[in-house]
Amino acid sequence: MADEAAAVLARAGQEHLLDGLDDAQRQRLLAQVRSLDAAYGGGLEAYVSNARRLLAASKAGENPLDGLTPSVPIGERLEYGSKRHASLEEHGLREVGAAAFVLVAGGLGERLGFPGIKLRLSVTATTGWTYLEYYCRFIRALQQGADAAVGGMIPFVIMTSDDTHAPTAALLEESDYFGLARKQVHILKQEKVACLMDSEARLAKDPKDPALIETKPHGHGDVHSLLHSSGLAKRFLEEGRRWIIFFQDTNGLFFRALPATLGISAESGLAMNSVAVPRLPKDAMGGIAKLTRADGSSLTASVEYNQLDPLLRATTFPDGDVADETGYSPFPGNMNSLVLALDTYASTLERTKGVIAEFVNPKYADSARTAFKSSTRLECMMQDFPHELPADAKVGFTMFDSWCSYSPVKNSPSSAVQKFKDGHRPQSATTGETDLFAYHCRVLRLAGAEVEAAQRRTFSGIEVDLEPMVVWSPQWAVSFVGIRERLAPGAKLSISQRSALVLDGDISIEELTVDGALVVRASPGCRVRIRRLNVRNAGWQLEPVDAGEADPETKMKGFRIRRKETRELAFEAPGEHVVDEPPALKA
Repeated sequence: MADEAAAVLARAGQEHLLDGLDDAQRQRLLAQVRSLDAAYGGGLEAYVSNARRLLAASKAGENPLDGLTPSVPIGERLEYGSKRHASLEEHGLREVGAAAFVLVAGGLGERLGFPGIKLRLSVTATTGWTYLEYYCRFIRALQQGADAAVGGMIPFVIMTSDDTHAPTAALLEESDYFGLARKQVHILKQEKVACLMDSEARLAKDPKDPALIETKPHGHGDVHSLLHSSGLAKRFLEEGRRWIIFFQDTNGLFFRALPATLGISAESGLAMNSVAVPRLPKDAMGGIAKLTRADGSSLTASVEYNQLDPLLRATTFPDGDVADETGYSPFPGNMNSLVLALDTYASTLERTKGVIAEFVNPKYADSARTAFKSSTRLECMMQDFPHELPADAKVGFTMFDSWCSYSPVKNSPSSAVQKFKDGHRPQSATTGETDLFAYHCRVLRLAGAEVEAAQRRTFSGIEVDLEPMVVWSPQWAVSFVGIRERLAPGAKLSISQRSALVLDGDISIEELTVDGALVVRASPGCRVRIRRLNVRNAGWQLEPVDAGEADPETKMKGFRIRRKETRELAFEAPGEHVVDEPPALKA
C-alpha cells in the first residue's frame, strides 16, 4: 500500500513531499496520502489537476463569472400568513414525510465567544433548548404530523468536521438523540484537503510536522460529496423519498419558512429552491441572480456579495448593487437553506461523483503571481450546486421577510455592535433570541391574539424591539396553519408586554390571559384544553449583563432571565385535561 500511495504522489507530480524523510516519517506521510486520496472524488490526482487549472486561471486574472450576464431572477415572494402562504404550507406538510434533512454543522462557537460547538448554544434561555434539540424536536413533530412518513421516520443527516464531530456525537448520546431513533440520524464527518504552496499546485508540508501535508477545510460544499460517497442520497431515493433539505446550524427561524417553501417546490416542480430574504445592497450575504451565458442558456444561482457588485457594474447595472423602490437590492439574499428534488439531486451526484464547482483564492506574494503569502487550497460551497444541474432543471427561490425566516447567530458581540451601527442586521446571540420572541408574538397577532406592543431595549450595545417572551415548541405547532388550529374558534388570548409564555405539547386555547409568566407542558399522550385561565404574577425579567459576565453564553446574549414568579402547569398522565379557572369575583 505504501508503494501505491507513492505512485499516487508520482502521478500527481508531488514527489518533493518525500524529500528528507526517514522511513518512519515516509510511512506517516504515505498513510496521509491514502486518506486524502480516498476522501476526494477522483482522488488526489484529480485534486491536483483541478488545482492547476484553477490556479492558472487565477494567475491569468480570469474571472469565473466572465461571459455571464446577470438579471433579476424569477421566484416567489411570499407574505407570511396570507391565503397563498397557508395553502402552500398545507401542501408542504403533505410532502414533508417524503423528505430527508441535512444539517451543515462544521463550526465551533469560539469566534462568537462560546467555548463549544454552536449546536450546543441555546435557542432561547426561557427553555434552555439547544439548537440541536430544537431541530430534532421539529423533525419529530413533522414526522408525527406527516400524512405518511416514508419508512415511518424522516432521516436526519449531520455533516461535522474534525472540530465538531466528537462533541456533536456526544451531545446526541447524552440526550438519547432528543427523542429521534438512532437509526434515523446519520453523522458524516467532513475531511480536510491538501494545501497548495504555489501556482504550480505543489502540495505544502505542514509547518509543524514535515512528515505531514498541511490541510485545511474544503468548504461546506463537501456535504454533496459525502452524501454521494456514503450512499445515503441513493438510499433515500430508493426508499421512495422525494426531497432533500439543507439548512444551517444557528438559524432558529428556518423551519418556520420550510413548509411553504417545500409546497412551492412540489407545486412548481423545482429541482432546487433556495430560501431567500430581502437583502440590503452590498450586505455581506450572497445575492441570487439569473445568469445568462453567451449562447442564451441560463441558470439561477447565488453570487457572492464581493463578486455581485463588480459583475453588475461590468454588465447590465452600471450603478452596481443598489436598492430598488423597495429599499432593498433586487437580488434576494441567499440564506444557504435549500430544498432539492431528490431524483435530480441523486442523478447529478452520480454524474459528478459529488464534486461541485470549486474555486481558489490565493494571496499572492509577488507581481508575477507565482508565490503565495501563505498556503491556499481549493474550496467549494453548498449553494453552488445549480452549476452542476442539467440545463433543463428548474431552479427558483422562495423569499420571506426576515422576521419569519432568518435570524442566524453568526457574529460575536463586538462584530454585531458594529453591524448594528452600520445599519445592518447584527445576527448575534442577542438578536437570535429576541427575534424568536418577535416571530412568535407577531404570528399570534396574525392569528387573532392580543399581544401588547414591544418596548425598545438595549443589550450589549444593540437596540432591539423586545416583545413578550413568548416561545412554543414544535410539539405545539410547526406552521402558521397549526398555530391557528391551536386557537379554538373565537379564542381569546391576551398577553401583556412584560409577560413570558411557554407552550410545549398538545395544548389548545379557548380563553387565556397572561400578565406575568406561564409555562404549560403536556407530555406525549396528553391533550390539554385551556378553557379559561387568567394568570397574573411577578413574572420574568430580562436583565442586561455587563462585560464582566462569567458565563460565556449569557455574555453573548447580553442578558439573563430573572425568574421572579412562574405559574407552571405540567401534565403527564395520558388523556384529556381541561384547565377551567373562572375569574375571581370582585368584591
